[in-house]
Amino acid sequence: MFFPYGFYSGGYGSDWGLLLVLAAALIGLIAQWRVKSVFEKYSHVQAQSGASAEVAAQALLRDAGIRDVRIERSSGAALSDHYSPKEKVLRLSSSVEGSGSLAALGVAAHEVGHAMQDAEGYAPLKIRNAIAPAASLISTASMPLFFIGLLLGYTGLAAIGVVCYLAAVIFQLITLPVELNASSRALYALEASGILQREETPYAKKVLSAAANTYLAAALMAIAQLLRMGSLLNNRRR
Repeated sequence: MFFPYGFYSGGYGSDWGLLLVLAAALIGLIAQWRVKSVFEKYSHVQAQSGASAEVAAQALLRDAGIRDVRIERSSGAALSDHYSPKEKVLRLSSSVEGSGSLAALGVAAHEVGHAMQDAEGYAPLKIRNAIAPAASLISTASMPLFFIGLLLGYTGLAAIGVVCYLAAVIFQLITLPVELNASSRALYALEASGILQREETPYAKKVLSAAANTYLAAALMAIAQLLRMGSLLNNRRR
């Protein structure tokens, strides 16, 4: 969400803020395409162990000494897999749950990685969970505040919108180490348990790395948007 090129820059000259947002958006689209492409490729490569993602998740939770997390099927679309710390539930999508592919095992293990983080009180996860509701609410309100402030000439209101959007940026930056750590735990656990052989681990890593890149792209997009908003606000004040 941004104004047309040059709307507040006083003309149609160079607008680095808009270019930055467009570049970040392109990176995001590429990251989304990449994760779908890689998942599709390795969803056809079966692990030698023959374990399904659900069975693997149960084994990894048991190996980690986690007894209070149950596994359910996600009601969402493909790749809607997630772990809910509040409910102590690990949900696997229909395309992952019963599959024994390297892609499915990687995704399931990643969610187990989050359960491991939760069990040990991993600080970045605790911080992310604590600020998630407020960050979502504040960041949702940020754009209306920002645009109304600019359109009506209330730069103070627009500035509040920028500060609120900062919450979205902070949330994205905290999310990055949480997701990377979960993937690292997943790869180690899969190989240590014997669910994946050593030669299979790099392929599962490709799936997890592609997924991690979507979080990186989201963080870049949020930062670019924040800079764009700051640029528009500064130009409006002139």
